[in-house]
Amino acid sequence: MSHAATAQPQAIQAFDQLAEGYDDLFTKSLIGRAQRTVVWNVLTQIFQSGDHVLELNCGTGEDALFLARNGISVFACDASERMIQVAGQRLSVERLDTSVQFSLLPTERLSEIERPTMFDGAFSNFSGLNCVVNLRQTAEDLANLLPAGAPLLICLSTRFCISEIVWFLLHGEFRRAFRRCFGHATATVGQFTVDVYYPTVRQLRKLFSPFFTLHSVTGIGVTVPPSYVESWICKHPRLLGFLRAVDAIVATRPLFRVLGDHMLLHFERVQA
Repeated sequence: MSHAATAQPQAIQAFDQLAEGYDDLFTKSLIGRAQRTVVWNVLTQIFQSGDHVLELNCGTGEDALFLARNGISVFACDASERMIQVAGQRLSVERLDTSVQFSLLPTERLSEIERPTMFDGAFSNFSGLNCVVNLRQTAEDLANLLPAGAPLLICLSTRFCISEIVWFLLHGEFRRAFRRCFGHATATVGQFTVDVYYPTVRQLRKLFSPFFTLHSVTGIGVTVPPSYVESWICKHPRLLGFLRAVDAIVATRPLFRVLGDHMLLHFERVQA
């Protein structure tokens, strides 16, 4: 079976449908900005000006453009044609001195990338890899694109999100409260049904070994709630400020860092 055959057609169609409104729905939202800022703070600590980075699941290009503004060249991929089109439109109005290339390419087909030199690092933000069935293959494909010591940062939805559990329990939705806890769930996006997987840190460490070693884990949205709470949080901006301050304290602490909406894992490529 080819890598392309393992990509979820329903997921691609769902994100095609979301593309036009994704930035308004998440990127520009208070919660989206709060969670993305934490990721960006880590990215700018790890990646340096002059680096050439591979981005998986780039969506509308928000992270790629941010890195480019910081002097980092980006080869950004996504399985959704509409997401890539929106990203290209955004790029066309930016005046950047750094190279950004958007490519229609699912994570499952990373082996098709042909480069004369390796990337200096790679990353994937906000749950794109939660829709990939075979992360072991992804790890192997990434290992062939990164030199020893290169950083790999992946941000995934966690298996146990405390704020989500509390939110849905308060609304009497027991099933949705614990939907992540079994490691696999189906999400409905418009008229499409998408399989979503929630690996633990232990599972991810095993899946990415022996190609990568886990360097650190940072909680993203530990107390800042998931994006579907946006309409409520907009009425309580001071509370959001307090929650962001709490996150800054607990985000890297054991236990807390895996109980948020997302977790950011920093791997390093092992010497081949």
